[in-house]
Amino acid sequence: MSQSVSDLKSDSEQMTTFFVDGEMFGIEVMKVQEVTGSPTIYPVPLAPRFVRGLVNLRGQIATSVGLREMFAKRGEQGGASVSEMSVICKIDGNLISISVDSIGEVVEIHRSNFESVPETVPPEVRKFVTGIYKLSGKLLSVLDLESVARELSPINESTNGKNNQ
Repeated sequence: MSQSVSDLKSDSEQMTTFFVDGEMFGIEVMKVQEVTGSPTIYPVPLAPRFVRGLVNLRGQIATSVGLREMFAKRGEQGGASVSEMSVICKIDGNLISISVDSIGEVVEIHRSNFESVPETVPPEVRKFVTGIYKLSGKLLSVLDLESVARELSPINESTNGKNNQ
């Protein structure tokens, strides 16, 4: 018995890929609103370290989140570099501008290549990743946008503020 086209599509998904510190990450294509260059970021006093500030996207305000800071990566931090890009996503009606080092391709991935996040991945990264896809010669970590949104939630505000001091 052969599989229908819809069955084959359900066995795979399309991911928008991007890089942070040489590591490849991805977000489901349908969750990405757009990809832009590095927008002007307006700082927010007392925000958690990974919140770079707010950006104005054609009249809509988005929170700018730095994955480099969120994942405690070394290197350029605390501001946008010239080559940096932003992946704009809408989560629960709110826009989030995710600052990444560079944008990759849209890839179609077979779900059979998906694995859970290994315990050896640092906790500051593991809590924002739903799993990992094995691709030929590389790994693709899937960013958990819902975890990012929870981290930005006002419920976490007092906890995040204490961690900054």
